[in-house]
Amino acid sequence: MKIFCPLFLKVFFSLGLLFLALSAAYSQDSYNFTNALYLENAHRYGREVLFEDPVAFQLADGTFQKPEEGKGIAGSVDAVWKTIQAEEDGKFKGRIRSGYLYLTYQSEKKQHALLKVSGSSMLYVNGIPRAGDIYGDGWLYLPIALGSGENEILARFNGLWSGIAAELLLDQKPVLMKVADATLPDIVLGQDNETLLGAVVVINNTSKPISNANMEARLNGKLVRTPLPTIPPMTIRKVGFKINAGELSETGEYACSLDLLLGNKVVDNQEVSLDARESTEHYKQTFVSEIDGSIQYYGVAPQTDGGSPGSALFLSVHGAGVEAIGQARAYQQKDWGTLVAPTNRRPRGFNWEDWGRIDAMEVLDLAMEKFQPDPSRIYLTGHSMGGHGTWYLGATFAGKWAAIAPCAGYPTLMGYGSADGKIPENPESELEKTLLQASNPSNTIELAKNYSSAGVYIHHGDNDRVVSVNYARQMRGILAAFHPDFSYYEYPGGSHWFGSESVDWAPLFDYFKWHSRTPDSLTHSIDFATANTAVSSNNKWLHILQQEQSLAYSRAHLERDREGLKISGTTENIAVLGIDTRDFNSGARISLEIDGQELVWENQNASTLYLHKNNNSWIPGPKPDSSAKGVLRNGTFKEPFNHRMIFVYGTAGNKAENEWAYNKARFDAESWYYRGNGAVDIVSDREFDLDKYADRGIIIYGNGDTNRAWKPLLDQSPIQVTRNAVTMGSEVLSQDDLGTYFMVPRKDNNKLGVAVVSGTGLKGLHTANANQYFTGGSGFPDFVIFSSELPVKGIDAIKAAGFYRNDWTLHSRE
Repeated sequence: MKIFCPLFLKVFFSLGLLFLALSAAYSQDSYNFTNALYLENAHRYGREVLFEDPVAFQLADGTFQKPEEGKGIAGSVDAVWKTIQAEEDGKFKGRIRSGYLYLTYQSEKKQHALLKVSGSSMLYVNGIPRAGDIYGDGWLYLPIALGSGENEILARFNGLWSGIAAELLLDQKPVLMKVADATLPDIVLGQDNETLLGAVVVINNTSKPISNANMEARLNGKLVRTPLPTIPPMTIRKVGFKINAGELSETGEYACSLDLLLGNKVVDNQEVSLDARESTEHYKQTFVSEIDGSIQYYGVAPQTDGGSPGSALFLSVHGAGVEAIGQARAYQQKDWGTLVAPTNRRPRGFNWEDWGRIDAMEVLDLAMEKFQPDPSRIYLTGHSMGGHGTWYLGATFAGKWAAIAPCAGYPTLMGYGSADGKIPENPESELEKTLLQASNPSNTIELAKNYSSAGVYIHHGDNDRVVSVNYARQMRGILAAFHPDFSYYEYPGGSHWFGSESVDWAPLFDYFKWHSRTPDSLTHSIDFATANTAVSSNNKWLHILQQEQSLAYSRAHLERDREGLKISGTTENIAVLGIDTRDFNSGARISLEIDGQELVWENQNASTLYLHKNNNSWIPGPKPDSSAKGVLRNGTFKEPFNHRMIFVYGTAGNKAENEWAYNKARFDAESWYYRGNGAVDIVSDREFDLDKYADRGIIIYGNGDTNRAWKPLLDQSPIQVTRNAVTMGSEVLSQDDLGTYFMVPRKDNNKLGVAVVSGTGLKGLHTANANQYFTGGSGFPDFVIFSSELPVKGIDAIKAAGFYRNDWTLHSRE
């Protein structure tokens, strides 16, 4: 029997007639797959470390057998391979639940090709993980190496209701552009248009890196050349370029010609269109994101009179599948403020969690700088997934908003979920509770008291079949227990979208107009909670700076009496509490009653009182060490991905280990591009330079034996990984099939971290391929160590998981 092993570039590809496959391969430059096998109900993925997938297990274990009609798969009782044919539109579809689609292609020779599979969540091409086009966008083209003979594709899917279409493009240019997924600005007349920014995809379909590429953009006779970053072999990268539209003075559509050059040779030419608009019209504004250095955009509905400093600013977050500019255009322009709509990095993106959250706040900061609004009149609203974003951002950044207005929104991913599934609740063991604790920042129900800082207007159609009105009623009931100022409206007969009034609802904006943010000096009662101090740490004059238990809920309810010189209240799960005392006179003796303990604080020139918890007693002390866990860096495996991450793959191992490291880094970069419209630098451990990348989050692929960057970055890590063992302090796990995700702080930087995707052997390394840490809201603790049996044994395969102490040391595992 033929065994498929993912460790080698050896693959199979042919369902249907061999003659037709061969003739298709050589008589035309594209091949559409029309025959396949599918395996139904074969996996379960969601927003956590745990997943079930016997196919992924066998691929990692090297025991995957070539599928055959009617043949089952070990580890799945009911799953049997069955044939399926594409319908007239070229898609494989039907009422089929989550599973795998198996495609084969017969190639007479070794060759490079472009593969497009629309509708799959991820692929294994010749056993190598590649990004999927889960939403069927149709613009993801992956350069692949076909072997001589049979080649094999496994496409994981979450249901075939919308269908999967698969196509190979042969005899393509070795280096080319794709502009279907371009990120482009509008030319806003009257603004500075000499250095506009755009981005398109460049595909390197060769076996060597491209390091001498340039992009030339020609618009209205103006030519600008932009050097491009290195593009590794057999991969894609979305690259930014500059455009000079400074001399344009009339509205309309303008063609911009793009030349891709290697050295001085033009290897591809494409054309994109830019719209020139008046500054009084809705428009797109591009910018360089601090998350990863990529080009992003936001939509603007400008104030009707052109705007002036001191007006209002509305931040509107869109629903799933909605472009940010479409969100902005859903609103009529206002005469008292400007509306901006961030992207969430994609129309579906991250559900406004994780990097979607960072994108929203990055755009808010840019809009504050550009439009100079009144800081007391900042408002937050959004629809559907953006309604969830409103609940989430409103709770996370308490004290920032004058009022919020979720429209047709669900409060939590735990209760609603999406295409990526829900965050589980009711963990069955302490270990699973630890794993899920990393998702606590997503639970707005637990953070609901934070809404006290702003007005809340809930807007929902009472006939909504997509997001039930029961979610709005649930939040109405929660707010009614404590909130002094919220409004609620059910639109009679309203579906999920009942026209522009679904978001641009006049009473909602009237409610906004009646509200302004209460100044810190006039705020005397604060009830604030957070689950991650590096995400959310303060509400006005109250600061939660360190936690006793990482990512458990930390709460503080404080009252202050400025005339009586008194602050009192209660706390929960706080190691260091900060209280801004600038509103008290210098030299004043402030009486403190915290958790029943009485203290007296003499207010000096320092503007913040720091209280440290020590043996259940509060003691005034210094500002926490910035290198410790806290507001700059608080852990979770995903945190280092926030800061212009760079992927460093190992080359010091054997052939199979080195291939895994590069393939996994490329897979993550492709997934980041698809999920987050992003771009990542991928470098080998030989190229890595600690000083050159001093201001970057680092992602390491490999272990201490296979990655040369390990020693300079991880020599002081409390977790060490070699080919044969994982060491945690004094504990040694001696297995050759372990995989791990963990992070440690960068020892040379108080803000940045290093994330590690590692393992003791190839089985463990390959098990790490399948997980979904780019899924919005997915929880990954500081570290998790698992065996290769994770996809079939679940929680029983987890060897260790948890969070470091505040000094980044390990807790005892006794």
